[in-house]
Parts: sequence; structure tokens; C-alpha cells
Amino acid sequence: MGHRYTVLGCGRQGVALAYDLAKNGDADSVVLADSNEIAAKGAARRLTELVGTGVGFEPVACDVREPDSIVRAIEGSAVVASCVPYRHNPLVARHAVATGVSFLDQGGNTSVGREELAMHEQAAEQGVSIVPDCGLAPGLANHLAAHGMATIDEPEHVHVRCGGLPQTPVGPLGYKMLFHFEGLANEYSGYGEYLRDGQPVRVPTLSELETEEFDGYGTLEADVTSGGTSTCAETWRGRLQSYDYKTLRYPGHWNVIRALFALDAFEPEIQTRTGETLHPRAMTRALFERKLDFPEVPDVVLLRVRMTGRHAGQPITRVYDVTREFDEATGFTAMESGTASPAALVAHFQARGLVEPGARPLEVCVPPVQFFEELPAHGIQVRVTETPG
Repeated sequence: MGHRYTVLGCGRQGVALAYDLAKNGDADSVVLADSNEIAAKGAARRLTELVGTGVGFEPVACDVREPDSIVRAIEGSAVVASCVPYRHNPLVARHAVATGVSFLDQGGNTSVGREELAMHEQAAEQGVSIVPDCGLAPGLANHLAAHGMATIDEPEHVHVRCGGLPQTPVGPLGYKMLFHFEGLANEYSGYGEYLRDGQPVRVPTLSELETEEFDGYGTLEADVTSGGTSTCAETWRGRLQSYDYKTLRYPGHWNVIRALFALDAFEPEIQTRTGETLHPRAMTRALFERKLDFPEVPDVVLLRVRMTGRHAGQPITRVYDVTREFDEATGFTAMESGTASPAALVAHFQARGLVEPGARPLEVCVPPVQFFEELPAHGIQVRVTETPG
């Protein structure tokens, strides 16, 4: 007998996640819940065309501001996968626990993830699991690190570099919008939570530019962003000397972004010298969405996790590389499938009872070796290279 899932939010990642569950998650039905019922019905039609008639897609209207609406959408499901804006995730998680349904989200804001982790006792009592931050980075990146932690005798350093990019640089930023502006602004703000010299530290975003080489894409620039490490610095404190994450962009991007922040272009509200109130963030969002669309340019996701340490008494460097490109067969962008597929695999683990009840970080609760072995079935090919020293 197959599983019943609910995907909450029928935007870009939500539809791709539902597709992966239908194809690879032993699903017999997937509820497609969205505040816009027309969007939910459109997603159901598209998925039925892609998948066929073996899985039932059920579009429903769901307003996450209304508890009864959430409960109606998720009751009877094994797992609810949240693809709504991250600020709503703790509320959805609480209703999932109360309804006896496991929960995961695609993450991106570590403070929100910690709110969910605080529900551990309630989730354990209800026999359900909560797993925050299950997308690309945080998500797949942390899984690959967890695999290294489980299979290298003495891991010491982990460096994660990841980015969603147009396959060729376009526009004034060498970039195209691949997900919601507010998520992008959230990543560019705040601080990264790292381990350095074995201790947790907070490193300001946009503060440590470096370069990284990728076959086919040349020299890219990486800088500090927030959310990518999730809870890994806490989890592996005492086991690692360092753990860090930086986002990849084409050369020149970060210089412009730093200038925009210096000009307060991401501030929600400012006061002029004459007392006028302006809303620069709203203007920046409108300009990004208008000028950085480029629908004709396919995207690519690049992910690299580099681990160093000692194994069998010898120094070792292991590198995990993932390249995901636009899928012409389904029409899913690299960012859509690259974010959705790891989350779908976590949901499948939860539905099969492979994640213990409670609210735990992904790197703790999802079996890393089995997860790694099942990645290819979800279209995620990982190239692993090892060198001494």
C-alpha cells in the first residue's frame, strides 16, 4: 500500500516536490494545497500529465493563517512537506504534530528551524517526526557532510560551496531569479553560523569573498550567506575543527550586492532628510523580479562539499560534487528539482518510519549512508573524489 502525502504550497519547489514523491516516494495520493485553489488545480493537471494515472493528485484550498484549513489539508497524510514562506513553518509544524502527521520543510532560516526543533517532546509523544531544513543548502549539502562524518574515521574540516546560477551569466548581476525574492534577501542578510577552531562563531554575510573553480563554469566567487549551515555547527561541535558554507555566484555579483546593502536598498523602510518615508526593499524586489527573470536562459545548480581529516591513520581529502541542470523532459528548473528532490527523499524516509519520532536536525535523524545510497533514484548524481592529504 502506498503513502499519502500533502505538499503545502504549489509554487516552483512545491510542484517539483510533489512530482518526485509521485515518481519515487511510493505515493498513492498527493494532496496539493495552496491558498490559490486555481494554482493547486493547475499543479494537479500538470502533474497528472507528467506522471500518468497511477497516483491521485488532490488539489485543495488551504490558508495557512487558518488552523482548520491546515488540518483539513493534512489529516490522513503520512507526511506534510511545507513549501510555503519559511515564516509559516512553525505554525504548520504545530498543527501537523497535533494531527498526528510528520512534517518537513525546505528551510533556509535557522531561527525558524530551531522553533520547530523545540517541539521535540510533543512530536515524540505523538509518534511523528519533524525535520527542518531539507532542501538543497541547507539540506542535501548537510546530508553529504553527514555521510562524510559517518564514513571518515577522524573528520576535521568541512567546507560547503553551493549556488543556483544561469548556465551563462546574464544581466547586471550575472544572475537570474530562481526563487522568491524574500528568500534571497534573507540569505544575503545576517550572519553565517560556522565552526572555527572547534568553536561556534557568527560571521557577517558578504564579508569573506573567495574563488572556486568548477569544470565548465570557470572561476566563480563565493561569499558568506546565512542559513546554509543550519544546525551543523552545533551538532558537530567537538568533532570538527571547522564547518562553513558560502554561496556561489559569477564574478562581480557580490560587489554589486554589497553596494546595494551599503545604499540601504534592502531596508524595509527609511526616512529621508525631509521626513519622507520610503520603502527601498519593495522597490528592490520589484526591480529584481522585473530585470532578473530571463526565462529563456536555463539554470544550473552547483554543490561542492569538501572534507578533510584522517582515515585508516592517513590524511584524506574527500570532495562531493553535484551538478544539476534544467530538465527539458519535465520543465523543472535545476533549482526546483535540486531543492525539491532531497526534501522528497526525506519525506519518503519519514513515511517508511526510517526517521524516529521527535523533532531533530536532519544531520542527526536521517540515516546518512542509506540516504546517500538512495540519492540516484531521485535524480541526484554525486561524484566523489578522494586524494591523500
